[in-house]
Amino acid sequence: MLVTQDQYTLATPFYDLWHLDGHIPEVRALLPGMLADVEGPVLEIGAGTGLVTETIAAATDGEVFAVEPALGMRAILLSRLAERPDLRARVTVLPWDVLDTDLDEPVSAVVMISVLYGLPPADRARVWPVLARQLRPGGHLIFNWRPRPVAEPGEPEPMGSYRVGRHTYEVWGQVLAATPMKTTSRLFYRIVHRGVVISEDVVDSESYRPEFAELAAELGAAGFTAREAPQGMTRWRLGT
Repeated sequence: MLVTQDQYTLATPFYDLWHLDGHIPEVRALLPGMLADVEGPVLEIGAGTGLVTETIAAATDGEVFAVEPALGMRAILLSRLAERPDLRARVTVLPWDVLDTDLDEPVSAVVMISVLYGLPPADRARVWPVLARQLRPGGHLIFNWRPRPVAEPGEPEPMGSYRVGRHTYEVWGQVLAATPMKTTSRLFYRIVHRGVVISEDVVDSESYRPEFAELAAELGAAGFTAREAPQGMTRWRLGT
């Protein structure tokens, strides 16, 4: 079995199928209300294939700067924009890592969905000042977070199954090790035809889930204050 840490490239064919069956519908329902008072451009960190980019653009009138370092994800995002001339005129796709983000002018809001969990603590503490520099005074930082129990290591379990034509696209997951702050997992991306696995890629990844108090301390040091947000989301204002 070949195991790799190139999780984004190998996940790309499964990405929309799996995420539309997961957290994306909730995020799409909550974001418009959280962006209702935003006037001006929005920066999206970790835009992926554009599942949330379209929601941001629909909820706001300004430019959207979509940062996505993975080539495969950007290709799908740009394909979405190719079919939407209205969005193509005001969505700029940037091939940066979050720590490399440096816009020409500040934005009114930063949206970051399901990126936090991939940031090791040392990198996470460096991210907040970078994002603060992209925001206008009084601008908002929005990202998803919710407390979760510590995962239990075990055997691979099915996480999603999707029929596309004659093939079934399956995602399986296995927790290899877990602490309150860090989980090491193995994901299996399988394509099945007539009950036979005809393609399988295996990816190991690490995720980090900080306590809210830890996040608040880091964000406070970068100049952010917490604001009210729906369950599962957080919102922070730059300044008091």
